[in-house]
Amino acid sequence: MIDQRIFENLQTKIDEETTVRDELHDIVQTLARRGRSTQAILSRAHSTPADQLKPVLDDVTTEILAQKQEVARLKAVADQHPFYKYNGLWTRELQNLVASIELCAWLGGLQEHKGPSSASFMTIEDVGKFLEIPVNLKDQDAFHLTIEEYLLALIAMVEELVRVPVVGFHPPTITNFAQSRLAVNSVTLGDYTRPMQIGNFIKELFAGFQLLNLKNDILRKRSDGIKYSVKKVEDVVYDLSLRNLVPKGGASA
Repeated sequence: MIDQRIFENLQTKIDEETTVRDELHDIVQTLARRGRSTQAILSRAHSTPADQLKPVLDDVTTEILAQKQEVARLKAVADQHPFYKYNGLWTRELQNLVASIELCAWLGGLQEHKGPSSASFMTIEDVGKFLEIPVNLKDQDAFHLTIEEYLLALIAMVEELVRVPVVGFHPPTITNFAQSRLAVNSVTLGDYTRPMQIGNFIKELFAGFQLLNLKNDILRKRSDGIKYSVKKVEDVVYDLSLRNLVPKGGASA
């Protein structure tokens, strides 16, 4: 005869796991709400001239710091449980946060948190230090930022610079705006230097990704898309050159 206490014990374990998931889910939901606020403020960068970005970046930094607090809460709970059992609950929102951090840094914010090895973006070590979380842990089963999450965040940042669709608006001077973002929005603001800055940055980033031997199917497919981002920015710069709008001497990354 089967001892029913076996199933009672299993139910107890199920209830415990449900409690853990609910607690983590509540924190992640708050992180997601903060993330949407961060992204809404960042979207103002697309309609703000580069020399007037500081108030936008200050507001973005405030929201990012609020998300950082939620990450600290998340870490405190997640550290008590197996990392890979639960990290699917927060990985998307953590990637979104890192992408926002990277875009804010590229636009000129968070300067004090950039390391000396890169002037254009924050390394995974820079991000980990800023968020006060470990990165790429191999010898501990604890909350951390994985290399895959970091790389996917960089790709998402590139897509925000170039490839986010903007439907139904086609300025007369640019032919491919429907498949562009900051690169073309800068042109509509009369900033003809930024598309070249974006192009140089994405080319360098793509060259870096080509050095990686990626095994993760999603990461490999997403990284392949960077070359299309390069082409889209090149199309924008080509349109500018046809209209003699390219600044003399070009632009540095």
